[in-house]
Amino acid sequence: MTDAASGHAENIVARIGRLSRLARERQFGAGLNPAQWEALRYLGRANRFSRSPGALAAYLGTTKGTASQTVIALEGKGLLHRVQCARDRRVIELELTDQGRALLDRDPLGEILRAAESLDPLTAALLADGLDRLLDGLLRIGEDRRFGLCDDCAKFGACAVTDDRTLGGFCEATGEIVDAEDQRGLCANFRAD
Repeated sequence: MTDAASGHAENIVARIGRLSRLARERQFGAGLNPAQWEALRYLGRANRFSRSPGALAAYLGTTKGTASQTVIALEGKGLLHRVQCARDRRVIELELTDQGRALLDRDPLGEILRAAESLDPLTAALLADGLDRLLDGLLRIGEDRRFGLCDDCAKFGACAVTDDRTLGGFCEATGEIVDAEDQRGLCANFRAD
């Protein structure tokens, strides 16, 4: 690695560290901690195939026990509840309550979102691409699971119209039809290649 590349890498790490600290300090509002906010955000974006306690633990990068404690705390605050999966009664799904969704609308990371929205389109696209590459590299090194959207998944095939309704597509990983709403959600079964 050249000195210039090394200098850029160090600057990237320093900026990500600073952004992390700024994001973390903003997340101690509304009686929640950063892990609880992250769980709310994940469940607010996850599709129906990815709202299990195990998928939440994988996304948060924690043990199932730690994720379970986060779920218990959020459930106790009335922000989510557990329901049996209609497709498989052995599976528990986590769903945000109306109160949880309302709180998520006041997400303290909204300040960061507004700052990102103020970037010009080219800068935003380049930054998003660079961060995706950095994330992919980190996930490969740590052998962590990647979460993504159906449109970017190797296991997703788009469908047209069936039974007079438009479907999002078919997921080879789950063997199920994915409706348009779930297609826009984060998926724990995501495969980039």
